[in-house]
Amino acid sequence: MRFHATRTIVGMLFVCAMAAATLSAAEDGRLTPELVKRLGESIKMDPATRALQNAVTANDQHSLALNRSIVQGHNDVFSHKIKKKEITNQCASGRCWMFASLNILRPTVIEKQKLKDFEFSESYLAFWDKLEKANCFLEDMIALGDRKPFDRELDFLLKDPITDGGYWEYVVALVRKHGLVPKSVMPETFNSANTKIMNVVLERKLRIDAAKLRAMVAKKKSIGELREAKEMMLAEIYRILVLNYGPPPAEFTYRFVDKNDKIGKPRKYTPRSFHEECVGIDLDQFVTLCNDPTHPYGEHYQLRRIRNVAGTPAFHYVNVPIETIKKLTVKSVLADDLVWFGADVSNDMDRTDGIMQVNLFDYGAIYGIDLSQSKADRLFMRGGVANHSMVFVGVDMIKDKPVKWLVENSWGKERGAKGFWAMYDKWFDEHVYSIVVRKAYVSNDLLKAFKQKPIELPPWAPMFSNLQ
Repeated sequence: MRFHATRTIVGMLFVCAMAAATLSAAEDGRLTPELVKRLGESIKMDPATRALQNAVTANDQHSLALNRSIVQGHNDVFSHKIKKKEITNQCASGRCWMFASLNILRPTVIEKQKLKDFEFSESYLAFWDKLEKANCFLEDMIALGDRKPFDRELDFLLKDPITDGGYWEYVVALVRKHGLVPKSVMPETFNSANTKIMNVVLERKLRIDAAKLRAMVAKKKSIGELREAKEMMLAEIYRILVLNYGPPPAEFTYRFVDKNDKIGKPRKYTPRSFHEECVGIDLDQFVTLCNDPTHPYGEHYQLRRIRNVAGTPAFHYVNVPIETIKKLTVKSVLADDLVWFGADVSNDMDRTDGIMQVNLFDYGAIYGIDLSQSKADRLFMRGGVANHSMVFVGVDMIKDKPVKWLVENSWGKERGAKGFWAMYDKWFDEHVYSIVVRKAYVSNDLLKAFKQKPIELPPWAPMFSNLQ
């Protein structure tokens, strides 16, 4: 009897323990069988749901989500257009920032030399950009040589030792130091236009070099010894770049052919003299303004270690409301001044018809969920980032307000409307993050903000986390 009672008590304790375990499982957030059962019961496979499942499983969701009413209501009318140039093509590379920047400078050469069209050598600037970035990376590895392996700043740099990415300030630094050349002087190569494998090789090489420099730091080698080792490493990087791009010219002979097919006299230039004599734009007249709703407006910010040329200022900007960005863009475009801008093109951008409009791809309608989110939340939650650079070349104004914008891209004539996009004003509000404009259009109050000591942000700041 006593033995039976003991077994009963043990059994009761076992049941209680199981109940407690089940309760604990629910409370600690595990996906319990009971929760899975409730989830399964939450969906009813009625005829409408089954038909939707058939459509989703058998079709490209991009096509299913395309909002046909937006496409049907679209038109390509713009009340003001800046004279168009030939569309450029960055091909399979991440040089959009470089193409957009050079597209800002092209009209000056065309006008000065009375040309039909003109294009700079993006390959020439990309060569120097890669070498300068490699030098910056190795310098950072020397500076951070004693950091622990899981240091966040070291980790950030090692994840992407060298990328195609950049910004307007990167072009400014490159042009000031290395100048510019026409495209025919240093044309595209297969690997300048298709950078994936070259970048893999460069990244692997730089990580090997980083490990060597860290080992030298651990052995207390002098800065002179570290820099001597760096020079040998850069010599190998330079060789890789020459094999991919060809050697950059120290000087060249060039003749302009004007719009009437009149051939000019041949002249010798260096890349720097070509920029000074044939372009001559004062790059100091431009400033960068950003719209980052996760930080206070009116402040001057700077990103730590975000530069492509050692010894130059890190990437910096003044943060302003989107209304200010828009007002300055309208003022510039109506004055026939092109505007460089950075935006997030991973949202609601149609590459066939060249349309950019909020809810152009309505994925929420397919799943019956609300996928809307504020710009600030998208940035903070890493769902928004300035990942592409283009140029504003027109605007459609109705009652003194912009309703859509004409955008020049660098993806060739085959995409969009022969290389151009129509950006609707609501998309501008949601996905445009930065512009580069002439100081002449910017208020004195904003210009004064650039003279303030910048607030330093880490290189992984959300809006520019892909900028290196």
